[in-house]
Amino acid sequence: MLDVEATYVNCWRNYTRFRTLYQILDDLGATIDIHRQSTPHDELVDRLQQHDGPRTVVILDEVDQLEDPSVIYDLHSLPQFAIICIANKEEELFSRIDDRLVSRLRSSEHVRMDKYHDEQLYDILSARAKWGLDEDVITDDQLYRIADAAAGDARLAIGILRTAAGKADRENHERITDDILLDSAEDARAQIKQKSLDSLTPHQRVVYDIVREHGPVGPSEIHERYSEDVDDPRTKRTIRTYLSKMEQYNLLEAEGTSRDREYSLVDSAAASPMQ
Repeated sequence: MLDVEATYVNCWRNYTRFRTLYQILDDLGATIDIHRQSTPHDELVDRLQQHDGPRTVVILDEVDQLEDPSVIYDLHSLPQFAIICIANKEEELFSRIDDRLVSRLRSSEHVRMDKYHDEQLYDILSARAKWGLDEDVITDDQLYRIADAAAGDARLAIGILRTAAGKADRENHERITDDILLDSAEDARAQIKQKSLDSLTPHQRVVYDIVREHGPVGPSEIHERYSEDVDDPRTKRTIRTYLSKMEQYNLLEAEGTSRDREYSLVDSAAASPMQ
């Protein structure tokens, strides 16, 4: 058996270079004498370089959220670590990192995941219902309706099922009724939206609030207002990345071509309804 360990980093939560390196060292049990406020980044890299344990696979989830992608180069240069980068849009990540690293990453193994279709979502929901709920609590037809309403989003589909099961249990129903299912779809969307909002970095939240207050609004005006609101504004390219990320997570929607594109908040009422 291979002597390999793995560590997982949520880069949306650990979006700075320091936080990412610290999280990896913390999982390795090597942060006892590291001070969050005063330890320089290079010392964290040196500490990783000194790691003499088993080879470690570092999983960087939401890697396109990193404010400083150079941390990928830090890890790639260390032979005792292998990295798995998970991102929504590969090209957006590559546009922000050094050409030398892009070349290395392009030559690595790539796995592309498409959206789930309804049958796949049904299988995922059916397995969870089988092992997590009593028999006949929910029908196959209801599971298919959840899959259809989720429109390829497994997180939403599972959220609707979990919310419906909890609601039925609290209200002492032996089965999940259609009314419960309708209410649960709205509740699950609201919960996921709030979780996504809570995950935004401070700079992303400023951008979101600008769109909320002034949308529909174009990227140039967004960056102009954003630069007035923060002390250390990010570049226009970074703001475009923020906007794209929030669009992927159904917080914002964009209309128009690249030249006249405008952003506004997603209309929750326009989401795929439960039939």
